[in-house]
Amino acid sequence: MVVLDAVHQIQAEQAGDLAVRWNCKAGKCGSCSAEINGMPKLMCMTRLNALPLDRPLTVEPMKAFPHMKDLVTDVSWNYEVKKRIPKFQPRQPDAPDGTWRIAQEDVERVQEFRKCIECYLCQDVCHVLRDHHMHEQFIGPRFLVYAAALEMHPLDVGDRVADLRKQFGIGLCNITKCCTKVCPESITITDNAIIPLKERVVDRFFDPLSKLFRVFSNSKR
Repeated sequence: MVVLDAVHQIQAEQAGDLAVRWNCKAGKCGSCSAEINGMPKLMCMTRLNALPLDRPLTVEPMKAFPHMKDLVTDVSWNYEVKKRIPKFQPRQPDAPDGTWRIAQEDVERVQEFRKCIECYLCQDVCHVLRDHHMHEQFIGPRFLVYAAALEMHPLDVGDRVADLRKQFGIGLCNITKCCTKVCPESITITDNAIIPLKERVVDRFFDPLSKLFRVFSNSKR
């Protein structure tokens, strides 16, 4: 029995108006995110026999987003954030038939990021959003992963580095890896997405050698 089953039993037998969001019950839709004993988890993937049942079990809504009712929070802010990130911009085809040539290692690098089910548990555990409520300044780990999937895509020619620094607040992340720990898809959010993006921002805006190289490169054109 998982926590979502217990919630459904309570809904059926004791509180018919209990609000809870769920869909697939297979850990693939991300709908049933909640805080179980204070830890962000998917209710459908958290087994009761894996929790200490000698004391009361607490199931609460995610704290990083506005509370709507019972276990339901308003996560619409996330969809507005996604609209702000420049979309995929493919380069010109490599062959006359309109196809591209891509190294397998480049494919695998971004494939990890595509496993995200948008449960927003990483957003919920992020201290910048959860504790400091800096939603206007920081897009959160989920959308840094989304940006990384675009920036590291072997066919993409878009440039989001300036946006990461100025609009998306990547400098606010202090890489505590709490987002990586709660990811149900085991995406290595911090090491494989956020840190490489931080390195690109540093190279562009803070590395004096890179700045000097760009000055001389532009002067030769």
